[in-house]
Amino acid sequence: MRRARKIPDRVLADLLGRLAIASGAGIDLRRAWAVESSRMPRGWREPMASVASALAAGAGLADALDRAGDAFPAVVRGMIRAGDRAGRDVETLRDVSAALAETVRARREFAAALVGPAVRLAAALVVVGVLIMVSAAVQTGDGRPVDLLGLGLSGTGGLLRYCGLLVVIAVLAATLGPLMLRNWRDGGMVRALGNRLPLLGPAQRASESAAWCRAAALAGHAGLDPVSIVSLASQAAPGLAIDPARIGSRLRQGAGLDEALRAAAVLPEPIVAEVALGESTGMLPEMLERLALRYGAESRLGFMAAARAVEWAAWAVVACLVALLAWRVMTVYVGMIEDAARPL
Repeated sequence: MRRARKIPDRVLADLLGRLAIASGAGIDLRRAWAVESSRMPRGWREPMASVASALAAGAGLADALDRAGDAFPAVVRGMIRAGDRAGRDVETLRDVSAALAETVRARREFAAALVGPAVRLAAALVVVGVLIMVSAAVQTGDGRPVDLLGLGLSGTGGLLRYCGLLVVIAVLAATLGPLMLRNWRDGGMVRALGNRLPLLGPAQRASESAAWCRAAALAGHAGLDPVSIVSLASQAAPGLAIDPARIGSRLRQGAGLDEALRAAAVLPEPIVAEVALGESTGMLPEMLERLALRYGAESRLGFMAAARAVEWAAWAVVACLVALLAWRVMTVYVGMIEDAARPL
């Protein structure tokens, strides 16, 4: 089952959270998983059944999740495997659930902030259509329809052409949107361009830094070695991915983890400095947890600022539309007055 549909983070966070509670209460994992499988939406029951079969055959949870393939993110499978190895199954399930829930909450806040601008943009598009239709009824002194918007569109024919243009734009958005989203997730050109945008770029970089620190902290709590910590953190934040083999080579040469990370020239300097302090104090997971909270707060503020910028842009579009309409009407009526004032 290598092509299984990925379980959404929201559903996965709830699933792992309930498993943590059940395991902490001493309920057998196979029984707890069977209960969760029965309440899972139909679209994800197949991978859940695959995991249940592996658990029934005696496999551990991490190995069982591997049987389900891409339905469970690689970083989640890696963290649960680390928890199994360190004997922190319940704590790891709880921590991963909390991390996923935080990611979902941030996405919802950003999406909610974009609702207002989207509604205003839709209203502006409707107003344009209404003005195109109404413009056919407004005529100059010689009987020609007034082009209120200066688009060369008026009446029913103009409205149909306008609606056709909107349909074409919607089809292109529906076609290119998923491709652009996949390119963003894979760290392609779309992500590179997005990182250069004001407000959005810094917010995205802070979000990735928070994900890297959070995954590294969880791996550190699970007792993993530095190379495994970097590997899991790179899976959680693909934009900050570092080759674990390169880190391992530097460590074998006698460098500290902070020196190896600095040589990779991928992570922001505050993360490297925190790693150095955490190594010297023996509190690396705690230091990274604190940094993850800070970056998470920066990311939320940045995305909210980007959403406010979009909102102001939507208001600007509406204001420009009103100004254009006023200008066109004034121009038409001034022209009509001048025509009427000319001697016959």
